[in-house]
Amino acid sequence: MVIPKTMKAAVLVELRKPLIVIEVELPRALDVGQVLVKVHYSGICGSQLGEIDGAKGKDKFIPHLLGHEGSGTVLEVGPGVRHVKTGDTVVLHWRKGLGIESVPPSFAWQGRKVSAGLVTTFNEYAIVSENRVTPVPADSDLEVAALFGCAVTTGFGVIENNAKLRIGESVVVFGSGGIGLNIVQAAALVSGYPVVAVDLHDNKLELAREIGATHVINTSRQNARQAILDIVGTAGVDAFIDNTGQPSTIEMGYQITKPQGRVILVGVPCKGNDVSLHSLPLHFGKKISGSFGGDAIPQADIPRFQQLYGIGRIKLRELLTDCFELDRVNDAIVAMRSGKVAGRCLIAM
Repeated sequence: MVIPKTMKAAVLVELRKPLIVIEVELPRALDVGQVLVKVHYSGICGSQLGEIDGAKGKDKFIPHLLGHEGSGTVLEVGPGVRHVKTGDTVVLHWRKGLGIESVPPSFAWQGRKVSAGLVTTFNEYAIVSENRVTPVPADSDLEVAALFGCAVTTGFGVIENNAKLRIGESVVVFGSGGIGLNIVQAAALVSGYPVVAVDLHDNKLELAREIGATHVINTSRQNARQAILDIVGTAGVDAFIDNTGQPSTIEMGYQITKPQGRVILVGVPCKGNDVSLHSLPLHFGKKISGSFGGDAIPQADIPRFQQLYGIGRIKLRELLTDCFELDRVNDAIVAMRSGKVAGRCLIAM
């Protein structure tokens, strides 16, 4: 196949500003280990909001493409690619999977280089590294398949690999967005109890209840610390999982976990927003750790979780609460920031 000359893409050209939707030029050939994918759906993750806001500091790659979870069809493969082939239906993901890690592609716009990482999905076509795509059955629901790129694999991985939640252990999930809801669902699946979902927005908490939360706390009306202890008891919570990246929330979670409890950080604080902790409990069994995508292994975890979805053990279509065309990506971002989006928001190509 001849690579398309141009494609429509949402591009970050300035921090803390709306994305611009433009036509960018594609490279004329695929490099070693690269895969050309027609993107069908992309999820919007909180990580992209952080990129737009410059949460990690100065962005030296601007202008650049965005997005790290999606579904698509392979149109062409570059030299050396063995694990996917033309015509495959695939999940695009940011965690490393099987195959070559290629060089990142470069695109162009008005004579300027437009950078891209090893996977991007806010674009009609994607040139991605082989190890950022995993094949799924051809008859997969393409909307749901996009969630396996991050929301599901991260959420379930947090419970399985990071928190290592045991049957009957208590868990607090602070922040009930796309990943948080899957953490709630995974906690319920392994019989955690109680499973406490915390958020500012009732629509997110209602969805959390629907997929497994035993208790919900709205921090706009309740004192989170007291409400959590009222539910789990004064001994504290076994696993506290933070999706907000707010230092005050992380510090509170650390204080109310049990002596051998775990604090798992999924949300990332903005650069300069440091956390202050009394470290002595760490010497006696308390743990605090950051999650890197739930330590998911795409080629193993995507088929496992897709099977659970297929037999009705987990709910995913219920999490797809909003969908926007690519031209309206900024409307989607505004809706996410406002809390209007209850679950995961998709961009349809």
